[in-house]
Amino acid sequence: MDNNINVLDELNKGCSMGIEALNLIIKKVDNNEFHDLLVEFCDQYIEFSDKIKDLYEEYDNGNAHEIDGMVKLMTWYGIEKDTIFDDSISNLADILINGTNMGIIEGRKILNNKKMDKKIKKICSKYIDMQEEYIEKLKKYL
Repeated sequence: MDNNINVLDELNKGCSMGIEALNLIIKKVDNNEFHDLLVEFCDQYIEFSDKIKDLYEEYDNGNAHEIDGMVKLMTWYGIEKDTIFDDSISNLADILINGTNMGIIEGRKILNNKKMDKKIKKICSKYIDMQEEYIEKLKKYL
């Protein structure tokens, strides 16, 4: 498989998982400021995912490869398990920071180990930057 498509797959998977997790966590939030921040993050992931899908057409002439139902189920289960006794803002921020860190790590591995076109490398770097910004904004809620 072409490295460019592989990178787009990984980025799209990260965005899809971020959107899924945020949608689940947003339902648990009753603080307006934190809620609005998470909605903003979710909207940015959706926008970023749309950019990735546009690039698929350029590199694959096909549709973006989506995450499967099992990944969505595991995301739901993990969030439910981690919030069953503690759905405080601090705990929710902690869950999001941990998930976002996984996305940053995967993004860095991709940048460091895969050859890709400049356009793909640029979007991968922006993906990492976006997630690092999220973590900085979430830290105040710990």
